[in-house]
Amino acid sequence: MIGQETREVERKTIAILKVLSDSQEPLGARVIARRLGDLGIDLGERAVRYHLKLMDERGLTRAAGRRNGRSITLRGIEEAKSALVGDRIGSIVGRIELLAYRTTFDPEKRNGEVPINTAIFPKEEFARALHIMKDVFSAGLCVSELVAVAGEGERLGEVIVPQGKVGLATVSSITTSGALFKAGIPVSSRFGGILQIRGYSPFRFVELIEYAGCSLDPQEIFVASKMTSVGEVARRGEGKILANFHEFLGPSRPAVETAIAKLKEAGLGGLVIMGEMSEPVCEVPVGLNKIGMILQSGLNQVAAAVEVGVEVENHAMSGLIEYRKLVSFWNL
Repeated sequence: MIGQETREVERKTIAILKVLSDSQEPLGARVIARRLGDLGIDLGERAVRYHLKLMDERGLTRAAGRRNGRSITLRGIEEAKSALVGDRIGSIVGRIELLAYRTTFDPEKRNGEVPINTAIFPKEEFARALHIMKDVFSAGLCVSELVAVAGEGERLGEVIVPQGKVGLATVSSITTSGALFKAGIPVSSRFGGILQIRGYSPFRFVELIEYAGCSLDPQEIFVASKMTSVGEVARRGEGKILANFHEFLGPSRPAVETAIAKLKEAGLGGLVIMGEMSEPVCEVPVGLNKIGMILQSGLNQVAAAVEVGVEVENHAMSGLIEYRKLVSFWNL
């Protein structure tokens, strides 16, 4: 059985690995300690050096010259992804809340940062992927028609595009949560799911995963498993798309509608349907005095490409991007 002291060492190790994995260049102990502090982890420079020495011995990190600090190894990347799963339960809803809090977009001034998802394509597949996505954007099965493209070595949010790849950033539905947060409206992000569409209208959820109880993003799982038929919905109005289910207090509905209308004017949105007080929405029950709201997923476009065999590496909730750096999909 793992002791408390051992678990604490592992948590600090994973935190250091996370800092290193988010950096494009090697980092020294002083910089690592400062970035850990930004994450609320109090670990001094000397303690960081001690942990890095142990991590070098385990093959998780490697020295990048005497003065250039450490970089993470492939083994370290895998360790960061798989370690302490119990501590990562509920991490997705925490990530949603953090990105909503960090969203600074002002719909009236049309500036500030919005949350994004990032899809990584092989260069030779990118043109084909864009062609497939046209129907999805035309049908409005997206949060926004605004996107960003990056080449190898460039960054989209927290993701660096690898060699031989092209990155496509799509606006995340967390944009709405961020706008409501800024307006002082508490919103609960409850489920990621697959929404069945009939006659171009939302019918019911056929799959749901609760954000509070998972350590992986449900939308990434659904896309990788090819459980959607977004392309069919775009062409015939029948099939299954990715969607998110949220709740908010019923009396705040007018303020919610105002905030969503402002986002729509700025080319951001993704609202599928808003229910009535204390009534189920697409067969999903809501709490007393609450209203259910279903939002499009920002991964629907990418899901359509995956459905026909395009190779994609998805990074849901991959960070933030300045609104003014986004361009219309139709200008690509």
